[in-house]
Amino acid sequence: MSKAGGAAGSAPGPTAAAAAAAAQKQKSLLQKADADVSSLVDNFSSLINIARVNDPPVRNSQEAFQMEMRAARMVHSADSLLKLVSELKRTAIFSGLASLNENVDRRIEVLGQQAEGTERMLERIGQEAAASLKELEAHYYSSVVRSPSYD
Repeated sequence: MSKAGGAAGSAPGPTAAAAAAAAQKQKSLLQKADADVSSLVDNFSSLINIARVNDPPVRNSQEAFQMEMRAARMVHSADSLLKLVSELKRTAIFSGLASLNENVDRRIEVLGQQAEGTERMLERIGQEAAASLKELEAHYYSSVVRSPSYD
């Protein structure tokens, strides 16, 4: 019985390969998020630097092109971040359900083994109790004094 409990306690998590793959994926997603956020901030800063409030409304074509380019890069970075969030949600839902199902199956197996062990133990205790009771009855009925005498 302690063997089943020990086995369940020794391997509750994913395998080493799955853990390494999950760590690698987490690292790449964090790097992508950092890159997208820094790109968004850099492009916004550049866009603010290009846009001058006190200048006359006439801009040359180079400044207008730079502003459009920076705005397009910001949109691209924001879109990339939205896709990343969507991927994270999808991964959390599907991997969460898969790991939940695995954990439930493992727990069912462990509890089934414990139930079998408990049933065997109760059967053995019942047999030992029956044998002890028979032995005590035999000893009682074979004894000289079965009941106290009242004289």
